[in-house]
Amino acid sequence: MKKKDILNREDVEIIVNNFYDKVMKDDLIGLMFDHVDWTKHLPLMYDFWDNVLFYSGNYTGNPMAKHMMAHARNPMKSAHFDKWLLLFFETVDEGYSGDNASLIKERAKSIATIMQIKLFGSSDEF
Repeated sequence: MKKKDILNREDVEIIVNNFYDKVMKDDLIGLMFDHVDWTKHLPLMYDFWDNVLFYSGNYTGNPMAKHMMAHARNPMKSAHFDKWLLLFFETVDEGYSGDNASLIKERAKSIATIMQIKLFGSSDEF
């Protein structure tokens, strides 16, 4: 059976929910999310990824500032980003295939790379 592409916000919400279900259970990165208020975080992530993929304009936050604070509280390493991407790609691939599925993974990888450069300095460190 052919998988459908990511077509709308509803698909984005499914991906975000399934992804964070995996994150919460993960031995490497799950603990980094122990402090998260999911009732606030998930709607922000729906808006963020909806904007990343469909340019909805729903997200106006500063994810880099949030990750800088998280890094100061609990230092992240490249392995954390690698696992985050692995789980994100796996989640997308489980339910979707097509141009938007490829695009959201490409953008996730770009975001992770930029965050690592800003958090760790040069790309030589990851």
